[in-house]
Amino acid sequence: MTARTTTPRGGGRWIEHWDPEDADFWRRTGERTARRNLWFSVLAEHIGFSIWSLWSVLVLFMGPEYGIDAAGKFFLVGMATLVGALVRVPYSFAVTRFGGRNWTVISAALLLVPTLAAYVVMEPGTSYTTFLLVALLTGVGGGNFASSMTNVNAFFPLRQKGWALGLNAGGGNIGVPVIQLVALAVIATAGAGSPRLLLAIYLPLIVLAAACAWRYMDNLAVMTENSGAAWASLRESARDGHTWIMALLYVGTFGSFIGYSFAFGLVLTSQYDRTPLQAASLTFIGPLLGSAVRPLGGWLADRWGGARITLVTFAAMAAATGVVILASGRTSLPLFLTGFIALFVLSGIGNGSTYKMIPGIYQAKAHRLGLSGEAAASYGRRLSGAAIGLIGAVGGVGGLGINLAFRQSFQSSGTGTAAFVAFLACYAVCFTLTWTVYLRRRPTRPADATEATPSAPEPAPVHV
Repeated sequence: MTARTTTPRGGGRWIEHWDPEDADFWRRTGERTARRNLWFSVLAEHIGFSIWSLWSVLVLFMGPEYGIDAAGKFFLVGMATLVGALVRVPYSFAVTRFGGRNWTVISAALLLVPTLAAYVVMEPGTSYTTFLLVALLTGVGGGNFASSMTNVNAFFPLRQKGWALGLNAGGGNIGVPVIQLVALAVIATAGAGSPRLLLAIYLPLIVLAAACAWRYMDNLAVMTENSGAAWASLRESARDGHTWIMALLYVGTFGSFIGYSFAFGLVLTSQYDRTPLQAASLTFIGPLLGSAVRPLGGWLADRWGGARITLVTFAAMAAATGVVILASGRTSLPLFLTGFIALFVLSGIGNGSTYKMIPGIYQAKAHRLGLSGEAAASYGRRLSGAAIGLIGAVGGVGGLGINLAFRQSFQSSGTGTAAFVAFLACYAVCFTLTWTVYLRRRPTRPADATEATPSAPEPAPVHV
């Protein structure tokens, strides 16, 4: 049996049979097809993240002649973060309506809108309201993450989801440091007065991502077979307390990553008086390392359990935040960079480990309902796909919270110290929640979630 059957529905390429949990199917055709779709999903998501984080670098081109202070710039990037978070829910369900390949083409092509709009308005004299509206448009790039993760989640067996989701997300996340590196090259060669050159570089890359998705990706029929139940799945996952617990944990990991990525350059220019070129030469380091280690977080979670890795990550993030607070008090740039870059690395690991926990939770729930085999896999796929949209949206809103906290902190005191104190408290809450819900032994209480495998009829309580 082959993995692909071409059908006329929607004019796209559809795979009618897909059973990645079948070892023979996976070995003969499934793995090759899944990996091909993964790589081109990564490409489209990578460009999406770059456009979503576009204003985190465009503000470095906005000198005094633009008449926008640090608080105003934080608000611009914060609004882009907000839209990117909100559109994640409908984007995750678009895969079940249109198919993964078809929606990847559409969502990639949509990136042309904010990029062209920024190309038109990016000059001194443009009103702040216009800049704000264009920044809001870039939020569509944040939605690509949810649809891509939902699609990739369906392609891979449970035993490889941590690695696959981590690689997909990491490859997308790395779009943030890449656009920062491109901006650094533009500022170093053409000067801070050439933001349109940066935008001109990305326009053909957007077209390339859409074209590759059209040529090389596939739609899974098993995703759209349940499209009529998509909103029912959303309601069911929204009623499950674990969805909201995982959303809060994801605020601590991904919210930190995207919020810090958007704010890094502004903190350097506002608190440490770096020039745009000096800031751009540093801002890419943290997001690059945080993106690169996300697959490692998924792999560690596959091996040791997502909850264990997540718990250790939050403890280490709290320690790194303490270093940043100390550096802010001493106005020590080297110490600040050490702590801040450590936060990026740790948030990347936590991103991978938290996302590994999601499929396991719903696979375990399927077994508790008495399902097995493909029925359990289908249930877990539907519910985890719905949860990914909600969790990703809330996590993205965490990035908005970080930028608004920085805005308030700089307005009040001229530094980000107060904001970092608030982040430290958030990590303490996430640490406590991870331990209490997913690691503390409760022998008299039914299992909440596990590192379930398809052969486990009744999952053990704590390993997620």
